[in-house]
Amino acid sequence: MSFIELRGVTRTYSRGEHEVTPLEEVDLDIEQGEFLVLLGPSGSGKTTLLNLLAGIDRPQAGTVTVGGLNVAATRAGKLARWRSATVGYVFQRANLVPVLTAYENVEMPLWLHRHSKSDRHARVSLALTAVGLGDRARHLPKQLSGGQEQRVAIARAIVADPDLIVADEPTGSLDAKSAEGILTLLRRLNEERGKTIVMVTHDPRAASFGKRVLHLEKGKLYPFEEPFEESARASQ
Repeated sequence: MSFIELRGVTRTYSRGEHEVTPLEEVDLDIEQGEFLVLLGPSGSGKTTLLNLLAGIDRPQAGTVTVGGLNVAATRAGKLARWRSATVGYVFQRANLVPVLTAYENVEMPLWLHRHSKSDRHARVSLALTAVGLGDRARHLPKQLSGGQEQRVAIARAIVADPDLIVADEPTGSLDAKSAEGILTLLRRLNEERGKTIVMVTHDPRAASFGKRVLHLEKGKLYPFEEPFEESARASQ
């Protein structure tokens, strides 16, 4: 059994008088320790798929199983506890609390768990060091660059040591140099710490950092046949 399994997953939304189906009868297997990239244009269902994996959303049909848990059929309370321990979510924008320091932003998810103050401190310090910001712990978001803010967001996503990291266009608002730093960091978390990563993007350059790439278009998954590494290098 794969670490993540989607079987016949369909998600439909009502938009005015019309129905939109970002995902239709999707089957997908993701192995533990994989770095999977879902490449596709805006509106192709990428974020919807991530939200299903994280238990933020539920499908109308089909099953979503992560680490043996049927996410789509789990009660809300249990699902919230599972999510806080198992899934780290990295958004396109860092979404840091502006009045909290980098340390305090990273510490926030740990308040959902029964950690002592010393344990929280050790975990936050380790997470900030892992993203190269151990010396920025007391800085407010406004005192950080965009790339540093996103690194804090990644530290926040990994502080509880989740098995799964989902990243929704994590470099979409960054300059090229900062984006490459974030993508290199995600690759390092995958290769050195064994984190399973599912990242969505519309950028072939960003996709080249993954180990496997699938194309998502109009609710369907397809093999990505373009040699994206060569394409990304050519675009530089």
